[in-house]
Amino acid sequence: MKEGIHPEYLEVCFVDLSNGFKFVTRSCLNAKETVKMDDGRELPLYKLDTSSESHPFYTGTQKSVDTMGGRVERFRNKYGKTAAK
Repeated sequence: MKEGIHPEYLEVCFVDLSNGFKFVTRSCLNAKETVKMDDGRELPLYKLDTSSESHPFYTGTQKSVDTMGGRVERFRNKYGKTAAK
């Protein structure tokens, strides 16, 4: 690789603020805070609002539109019977 043109690529700790879940991955982002890991490493810290541990799609708590009290069926009944003139 050519020297001096690539961003610094290092390990960063991401923490989910909704449940405290932490994971470490490599990234180019510049974090202002650091965190001391259990193994003694000092890593940059980036705070997330949601991650795969708390997002309803990944946790299985997301509700389907088709099963939410027949909302789709009511819409089809109300607006689906338009006749072409």
